[in-house]
Amino acid sequence: MEETATAVTHLLPKSERSKYQSLLCVTFVFLLALTLAFFACAFLVLGKQKPKHILAKDSITVREVDHLKIVNVSRMWYYQSRRLVPSSENTVMQTPWLAPIVWDGTFQIEILNQQFRLQNVSVGLVVFATGEHVGFLSAFLETAETYFMQGHRVKYYIFTDQPASVPVLKLHKGRQMVILEAQGSAHPLNTYIYRMQVISYFSQWRFAKEVDYLVCAHVNIIFCHSVGVEILSSLFGTLHQQFFGLPRELLAYERQPRSQAYISKDEGDFYYSGAFFGGKVLEVYRLTKFCYQAMTMDQADHIQVLQQDESYLNKYLLYNKPTKVLSPEYMWDKELLNRQSSQEMLPNGEILVRVSKYPSSDATQDFLRDPKQGYHEDNKLEKLLC
Repeated sequence: MEETATAVTHLLPKSERSKYQSLLCVTFVFLLALTLAFFACAFLVLGKQKPKHILAKDSITVREVDHLKIVNVSRMWYYQSRRLVPSSENTVMQTPWLAPIVWDGTFQIEILNQQFRLQNVSVGLVVFATGEHVGFLSAFLETAETYFMQGHRVKYYIFTDQPASVPVLKLHKGRQMVILEAQGSAHPLNTYIYRMQVISYFSQWRFAKEVDYLVCAHVNIIFCHSVGVEILSSLFGTLHQQFFGLPRELLAYERQPRSQAYISKDEGDFYYSGAFFGGKVLEVYRLTKFCYQAMTMDQADHIQVLQQDESYLNKYLLYNKPTKVLSPEYMWDKELLNRQSSQEMLPNGEILVRVSKYPSSDATQDFLRDPKQGYHEDNKLEKLLC
């Protein structure tokens, strides 16, 4: 056909020859557009039709991506949880805002450890030991080495005005001790304000670069049983043993309307302890910054609140709900749940609080009666713990 068309064009005059070639081009373009329109219509019609069934012999071949690797996870063995079985105990397991309340037995620590190890999390434990409180540091660190975040990366941030008095310990693998010089104060109010100021400052400029979670604890604490990753959450607080289960009007909230920590009698969920709280570094920064600023404002207005280390904490957690709540077991062992106080008064007038989920041993009672004796290398650590 091409040869015929060429022959025809040679027979035509030169002026007619160009018109003929233009006509051929137009015809070709028209036929091409018509063909494309036909196939487009056919595609749309077929696309709207749904297949009635897929035969079993049909299969889809998925190409394996070369750069992806299979993650080998070690096998875990543990008892199946029985929490789906109704319990006869009237125990609160969840807050009204759907945050879990962590009780002993509500979690499988093997599963949690595996999950947090896969994330390679690191935890900072912040403690202040100034003045006479340095004497508590040895018991705090030794029991933390045994029971706090076993098998995970931990950094101890120790703020003290006596760096030379910090005990030298042989830490487990993956654990570090950071000693930071701090100011001491004889006035408790200044101590609380300074503590919140320092934690908020370091959370923003240092802690956020070094750890994933931050746990703030009082130095007059000894760990009597495992306290692990089950406590970790975006923001957690610990229920105060003396006020657990009481109606909100009986909780030790600050009732002065002029105070920045003021909570009215028709408000409140729980009363949280100031001795043990934490969460993600950013959340701890927000909490401590609020407490520091609120304390400073009340101090400028000459307002003395009921509980310096807890009033502002409870005000913040009332309007910024914690994502996990630790049961009183973390600050009170089971044998003391029906008593007036879980705190032991020491001969020097200080109070030693036990972070525990189980009854204490006679050896621990000996330590409580004479805390200055400390821990000796020739004694096994287990004898002095729960």
